[in-house]
Amino acid sequence: MTRRRKTKSKTKRISFKLGSPKSRQKRTATHGPSLMGALKVLAVICVFTAVVIGFIFLEKYVKKQVPVSEKTGILELVDVPAWINEQLKEKIYTAAIAGGEDLKLDEDAAESVQQNIESLVAWVDGAQVQVTGSNIRIEARWRRPLALVKSGLHKFYVDADLVVLDFVPMANLPIVQIKGLSVIAKLPTAGLVWQKDDLAAAIAVLARLDRMDKLTTPDKPLLYEIDSIDVSNFNGRENSRFPHIVLYTKDKTEIIWGAEIGAWARHFEAKDEEKLAMLYSYYKEHGSLSGGVKYINLRDPQDDVPLPIDKY
Repeated sequence: MTRRRKTKSKTKRISFKLGSPKSRQKRTATHGPSLMGALKVLAVICVFTAVVIGFIFLEKYVKKQVPVSEKTGILELVDVPAWINEQLKEKIYTAAIAGGEDLKLDEDAAESVQQNIESLVAWVDGAQVQVTGSNIRIEARWRRPLALVKSGLHKFYVDADLVVLDFVPMANLPIVQIKGLSVIAKLPTAGLVWQKDDLAAAIAVLARLDRMDKLTTPDKPLLYEIDSIDVSNFNGRENSRFPHIVLYTKDKTEIIWGAEIGAWARHFEAKDEEKLAMLYSYYKEHGSLSGGVKYINLRDPQDDVPLPIDKY
């Protein structure tokens, strides 16, 4: 009797601990399908989320990578000078679609582009916009900067007509900085003529040099060697006996021009044409304005022309 109870008790403990095979099978059958369904739903949600994130990223990437000129591909600049760089072209494209509208091949779009360019771009004069079969053509006279003016942290260009141009880096042009201008009370407005006597005197000299470069030294313009033009003594306002206008080369050689264009007779100086002839003769002979001289004096009349003063 004692032995049977012990055996029975052991069997019960085993059965209680392991459970019956039917019971385990039933539990597996009950929880299996619900777990698989949850995993499938979770997988679908993950895939959908990944697709949405992918589209958002793709849209941002495409917008970032497409430049303005490609988004406005139907715009075409006609007869663009060789000195116009890509940064200035982008400025034109951006201004042309200032309203952000989609450009269509119709007269309304052409009129909108022309108004935007005329009001926002100082570099273009008299823009003509026409619609063709496949694009919108922009043709205009371009203003080429001749001089650079700095005032504090601000800098801007001036062309041969004294029109102010907003600053765009132009490494491919011989642009000369003007120094010694009288105090600038108010910064000039881009696109407008800046009426200023000492500025006009500097531009007049630079315009003569620019014209001579085109006529006599187009392959190696002299202006590329000029760094600045100083008009601080314009009209003798600081000292009547000192030169009114002085140019400086990139190695700081002085080119003593003298009086303003057209004022040579009043100051008993060489004629303006003689000054130009002396300067370009020296340039052609030496191949440079930096030939080891301290200064080049252009003021003396041609029949008494002094040689450049040697630095040594």
